[in-house]
Amino acid sequence: MPKKYVENGVTVRQASYESSAEELEAVFTGVDVLFLISFPSSVHLYRTKVQTKALDAAQKAGVKHIYYSSLAFASINAESAKAEVMAAHLDSEAHLKELARTNSGLSWTSIREGLYSESFPVYAGFQDFKNPPSTIRIPQEGNGFGVSWARQDELGEASARLIASYAKSPSAFKYTNKIVTLSGPKSWTWAETVEVLSRATGKDINIQAVSLEEYKNLPQIKAYFGTEQINTLDTAWEAIRAGEAAGVTTSLGEILGRDPEPFEKTIEGFAKKQRSEE
Repeated sequence: MPKKYVENGVTVRQASYESSAEELEAVFTGVDVLFLISFPSSVHLYRTKVQTKALDAAQKAGVKHIYYSSLAFASINAESAKAEVMAAHLDSEAHLKELARTNSGLSWTSIREGLYSESFPVYAGFQDFKNPPSTIRIPQEGNGFGVSWARQDELGEASARLIASYAKSPSAFKYTNKIVTLSGPKSWTWAETVEVLSRATGKDINIQAVSLEEYKNLPQIKAYFGTEQINTLDTAWEAIRAGEAAGVTTSLGEILGRDPEPFEKTIEGFAKKQRSEE
């Protein structure tokens, strides 16, 4: 934490998900509203273990309202999902519900953040706007279910606005003990996504549907995910093909107080930035 925050009256305490339950409870003591950002891991059971430990510690410390940063990789408000990466989020949401059920002094809000517009290269294997490929190989037909892309910094801003809204008036807060899904304003098929990439790069780009194994063996996909995480793609693409990343709500715009930035504008900005770096 930069020294300037401390000098301006911010109280700084340090712990991690891998700290003891007692250490976490001490860190959370005196906190009324907690925003718990999920542990960065693809290992389902370990992630669940450390996150539920932190939630238990917050409850014991007397936290009144917990925000949990979840993921919109499931049908809206669903309690099950195909994507392994969503499993620990669902476990943590269920744990929050149970804590609140047995403790009237605790409430919660789960913020399911949509798939980042900035993460499209992860799925499309598209890394370079300066030298774009002529063909994108993915395990999905172009006109099947797609993704309701949302810009990362707008998701962050919306989360901050939610926290401020509760702090201002807990009794008027409409997301108490609820899941709020923050998606982009539209679900983009992969054909539409690639059309945006074509316009942004000025190059005709096509989709070739390939098997999941062929996709996972693409050099750029192997390089990005490595051997430890690459098998999470099996269930991720199963979820995408089932439409579990395509849900659309109006919540993001309502919380921001403006229309979210369209996916095509975000991509145009990426392309422009890369060209300016040449």
